[in-house]
Amino acid sequence: MRQSYQRSVLSENTAGTDPLTLFSLWFSEAKEEGEPEPNAMSLATVNKEGQPSVRIVLLKGLIRNEFQFFTNYHSDKGKNISENNRVALNFFWPKLERQIRIEGIASQIPKEESERYFAVRPRESQIGAHTSNQSSVVPSRDYLEEKFVSLSKQWEGKEIPMPEYWGGYSVSPTKIEFWQGRVGRLHDRILFVKQNDNWEKTRLSP
Repeated sequence: MRQSYQRSVLSENTAGTDPLTLFSLWFSEAKEEGEPEPNAMSLATVNKEGQPSVRIVLLKGLIRNEFQFFTNYHSDKGKNISENNRVALNFFWPKLERQIRIEGIASQIPKEESERYFAVRPRESQIGAHTSNQSSVVPSRDYLEEKFVSLSKQWEGKEIPMPEYWGGYSVSPTKIEFWQGRVGRLHDRILFVKQNDNWEKTRLSP
């Protein structure tokens, strides 16, 4: 089931000196290539017992050089981050034969920024944020759908407020690795590690 990767190369020269610039370039190429949901990223968290969890979330922006996503703060991921704010992200773009692995520190963004984003979400998504007490047990699918319909009627013709328990996180990167698939499993791996305000670049063995 292995695939021979031979589409592109990644050299120290083409990687440049700023990993966030390279991320933006690769992200743009993923969109142009037609990768399905190029902003989908794995988010790994660890709870206070040391148990890791991973799930897919959507990147909503690279804001102030930090990776931003939104969720329910009372969800499992939110609870994990409150206990241990060291997280990891991973983007995988199979058409481009590329991955980007990120380690960093997560923190809640200002409430005003979350409210601005919530206000432009589709109305169904706004109601969904109120419907779902994310990660909690529910009695049935019917329960969720009935609650959604009830809230839709309650806010019909009205502006929907952002839930107090909902908002954004920013991940400030400390490590960013760019992975380019190559022939013979000799993949290119360029790692950037943040040292104070500078990025140190090295090549890793595949």
